Amino acid sequence: MIKIAVVCVSDRSYSGEREDLSGPAIIKELADVAKTVEYVCVPDEKEQIKNELVRLCAPGLSAVITTGGTGVSPRDVTPEATLSVAEKQVPGIAEAIRAKSLESTPTAMLSRAVSVIRGGTLIINLPGSPKGAAECARIIKPVLAHASQLLSGGVTDCAPRQT
Repeated sequence: MIKIAVVCVSDRSYSGEREDLSGPAIIKELADVAKTVEYVCVPDEKEQIKNELVRLCAPGLSAVITTGGTGVSPRDVTPEATLSVAEKQVPGIAEAIRAKSLESTPTAMLSRAVSVIRGGTLIINLPGSPKGAAECARIIKPVLAHASQLLSGGVTDCAPRQT
């Protein structure tokens, strides 16, 4: 089982105005493949998001999954914060999420979410809606353990099988 952290990016959830339902939806969806070792909520502020991502990308943590701040509104800055801490980009993850999400909602094409690597940690941006976050967590679930193994220096004989 891999270890992950979940970061809710939401002004209203951070201030206590609204309960975050997306973070718990991600944690629940990934529970059979990942142990969530930390869950935190931050406001839609680029520097705070960036600082949290840097803090969380530590040895032994396979992935940081963010939820929220990936759209086109003026306060949506999660992709910019994520790219600012990136060492490598992993565009295939975000592309797969958008492609699969487009099957159920045309607004998926407005997502600016990115996926990157910092150190040995994968950072993946997911949408802020609980339904969208859970659906996207299902999309990435089959590759998380494989990515974690590769990032930790492990060598595998084959790619993960489709389920």
